[in-house]
Amino acid sequence: MVQAIQIHRHGGPEELRIVDLPVGEPGPGEVRIRHRAIGLNFIDVYFRTGLYASALPLVPGGEGAGVIEAVGPGVTHLAVGDRAAYAGPQGSYCEARVMPAATVCKLPDAIDFDTGAAMMLKGLTAQYLLKKTLPVQGLQAGDHVLFHAAAGGVGLIACQWARALGLQLIGTAGSDEKCALALAHGAAHAINYAKEDFAARVREITGGRGVKVVYDSVGKDTWEGSLSCLRPFGLMASFGNASGPVEPFAPGILGAKGSLYVTRQTLFTHMATRESTQAMADDLFAVVASGQVKIHIGQRFALTDVQQAHRALEARKTTGCTILTLP
Repeated sequence: MVQAIQIHRHGGPEELRIVDLPVGEPGPGEVRIRHRAIGLNFIDVYFRTGLYASALPLVPGGEGAGVIEAVGPGVTHLAVGDRAAYAGPQGSYCEARVMPAATVCKLPDAIDFDTGAAMMLKGLTAQYLLKKTLPVQGLQAGDHVLFHAAAGGVGLIACQWARALGLQLIGTAGSDEKCALALAHGAAHAINYAKEDFAARVREITGGRGVKVVYDSVGKDTWEGSLSCLRPFGLMASFGNASGPVEPFAPGILGAKGSLYVTRQTLFTHMATRESTQAMADDLFAVVASGQVKIHIGQRFALTDVQQAHRALEARKTTGCTILTLP
């Protein structure tokens, strides 16, 4: 039996309950991993509230790091005793779990468990955004990009990675303190959207041209302003709904604003194969090991304090990455 956090109905943080659950042996293509640290992400809130559909009861969480305890038939890239980390299907809010091995990667010795748990889902998200989710004209050194929630877990990784790629990242955040954090992590400019019209400020920064791409995990509250930040043929890349889902819109607005492109991305489309997952992880491991990207863990909560962690996340009181710790 292992201690786990489970929800039996959708709702607020109070629905996250401590339970004891059995954990069995891995089947074909599976491993059992004993967690040393667990990542907390805003997508966990979507599963808790029911915005993202899931069968109940559910153990939330899609990110963790630990030690491989058992390996099922057909798994060749991991062995018992390996240090490992993953972004994967829901189920990480627990001491140990059996899960598909395809998204679990061997963790380099140079990266500790806390960092591994904090960076996989967020770092792989930053990887596919900056390396794969590109405007039709591509991105070249010196280009401006707009990244919302730049002081969050994905945002602080993206600030540093964009700087390493030579991009001029314009970050938005909801306070002066968060803007300062984004700038300290490599953003070229930071806009406090609580005080400024971010669309007008982006136009000012870019000399009226606009940006080639907007990376937006906020959703409803930033959608219209984001479209106004794009230059002709620019790309609106939506990858989250922190303020709520984007409302339906008439496609004609895309033509009126400059023949824009819109895409809604999800990480696990990019991680559809073992090979693609490993290639993305290798890219992330390399940029972290080089020191070009440092993983900022702003908060640590005990697994049993997960309700408090979710409240802090939803109240925008977190910066960088948040992890759940185990005794």
